[in-house]
Amino acid sequence: MNNQHPLISVIDVHKSFVTNGHRVDVLRGVKLDIYEREMVAIVGTSGVGKSTLLHVMGTLERPDHGEVLYHGKSVFAYDEQRIASFRNQTIGFVFQFHHLLPEFNALENTMMPALIHGMNTEEALERAEAILTRVGLKDRFRHYVGELSGGEQQRVAVARSLVLKPSILLADEPTGNLDTKTGESIHDLLISLNRDDGITAVVVTHNMKLAEKLSRRVTLIDGKAMPMD
Repeated sequence: MNNQHPLISVIDVHKSFVTNGHRVDVLRGVKLDIYEREMVAIVGTSGVGKSTLLHVMGTLERPDHGEVLYHGKSVFAYDEQRIASFRNQTIGFVFQFHHLLPEFNALENTMMPALIHGMNTEEALERAEAILTRVGLKDRFRHYVGELSGGEQQRVAVARSLVLKPSILLADEPTGNLDTKTGESIHDLLISLNRDDGITAVVVTHNMKLAEKLSRRVTLIDGKAMPMD
């Protein structure tokens, strides 16, 4: 795998926040490479910066220092409009809360990023139907958010994140709001998307059972990424 060029390279990334007048250094020189078709778990105790690292990798937050490269190109060298366009086309996000729009059904929620991106309705519909079927929701196209179970809602969120066929999926505690059994079904879905569809994924999780199933595990210690394998 190390003979490949990384899909993502995080290079000496630092990030701090000011809380109650005090500066807190969360990331302190993180270095991490992610390769195509990998599924990497980022684990660690609460507050160590797992989500912050994911947000920087996803261009949702700028680092104070350091670079994030996608295919060797520094994304934070772009202006904000180009970063936003890059993010929408390249990165899929799944969060702990699904953030679905309750006034729309599963199909419409899944289509939304494609329509915003300017895709015609027919193609967006075709893609949404295909990915919802892939995540096991073929019979739920017309169901509204309130008519879906928690696990089904999160499956719609996964489908929505993939409708634009991103290069990578970034998932931040995707099962944090689900019971154990439902959470395991989402874990299995993400693993199958990686195994069968070749989707590259980085998953922030407290769940060591899930982490142990992934290609590689990384933990954050003193603001730096350390391999666990």
